[in-house]
Amino acid sequence: MLSKKMEKALNEQINAELYSAYLYLSMSAYFEGQNFDGFANWLRVQYQEETSHAMKIYDYVHERGGKVTLTGIDSPQTDWKNPVEVFEQVFEHEQHVTSLINNLVNMAIDEKDHATNNMLQWFVAEQVEEEANAEKLLEDVKMIGGKGQGMLMLDRELKQRTFVDETKEEE
Repeated sequence: MLSKKMEKALNEQINAELYSAYLYLSMSAYFEGQNFDGFANWLRVQYQEETSHAMKIYDYVHERGGKVTLTGIDSPQTDWKNPVEVFEQVFEHEQHVTSLINNLVNMAIDEKDHATNNMLQWFVAEQVEEEANAEKLLEDVKMIGGKGQGMLMLDRELKQRTFVDETKEEE
């Protein structure tokens, strides 16, 4: 059974994951408007990943006898100056999500909620990957200056990314 404090915090994380999905979908729309289908695809896959992350927590709350309470999702930014600014925000956002996950882990440890701590370790590992991918893309976009042939090559590469629901692989 989840404590009310942990249940509330996990519900807040569901909202944060859904906001992340919404933000990445907005970024995808921005790139589609710029005719960068590969960048749009990469961010659409991010949207799908974040939605699956929210559902992993959603399912866990129910599994532990808690109540999922969905709240409003803030409107995301819809326009950026350039691709570099987009990926700076992606990287900063992933760092923010890491801090949210770390706070949940600390709460689970403080409450001696070993089951929740165990579930959250998946997210801890996932955030290492998320931050590394965001930082790599930011560095690549900065290196090529956010325009020109380098952007076209990177766009083609990013178009190959497909969604794999990693939240289901361990079951």
